[in-house]
Amino acid sequence: QVRFVESGGGLVQPGGSLRLSCSASGNISSIGDMDMGWYRQSPGKQREFLARIARSSWSDATYYDRSVKGRFAISRDNAKNTVYLQINSLKPEDTAVYYCNRVDRPYSWGQGTQVIVSS
Repeated sequence: QVRFVESGGGLVQPGGSLRLSCSASGNISSIGDMDMGWYRQSPGKQREFLARIARSSWSDATYYDRSVKGRFAISRDNAKNTVYLQINSLKPEDTAVYYCNRVDRPYSWGQGTQVIVSS
């Protein structure tokens, strides 16, 4: 079964940055064959879409939600079977659990990685 493991979260001050990682494992040929996305969820709220990166056959095209465009950057390293999310200029409202998954046909959701933005 394909699964994703998120990492890289932590406690950061407002204005700080983090680099989140999403590693794929299981019955998968290559993460480069998937449209991958990053999402986040705060307590009591629905999961929110953040960013998408297309499969490499479509030149790794990216798309961002308006709320994070210009601050967040999604990328991938197919050799490492990993997708990244660089999150910059962080605000307290960015506090959430961050998840990754295939966009078009999602697999089961992982545990995510916690990001807390606080002074």
